[in-house]
Amino acid sequence: MSEKEILDVNPYLFNLITMFTSSAWCQLGKMQNPVDGKIKKDLQNAKVTIDMLLMLRDKTKGNLTNKEEEMLTSTISNLQINYADEVAKPELKDENEKQN
Repeated sequence: MSEKEILDVNPYLFNLITMFTSSAWCQLGKMQNPVDGKIKKDLQNAKVTIDMLLMLRDKTKGNLTNKEEEMLTSTISNLQINYADEVAKPELKDENEKQN
């Protein structure tokens, strides 16, 4: 992001989106948990985190700069695509069938 683009993004909003995004990537098993250094999937909570970002987007509609809206929308899209990929993986389907 250029300096001009950074100025178009509220730092509190940026930090909030970054916090949710980091949590979602950890929950999707795409990065290490910063607390224990382990990679674990928790798709149920990943969905909740993505839903919270969707709610944030909906509740702030019309109150964001173009850059803020673009950042939030692209973040949500990336997370949704990765969530769909993780849900579609065969090993997850096998684990769900065993639990039921």
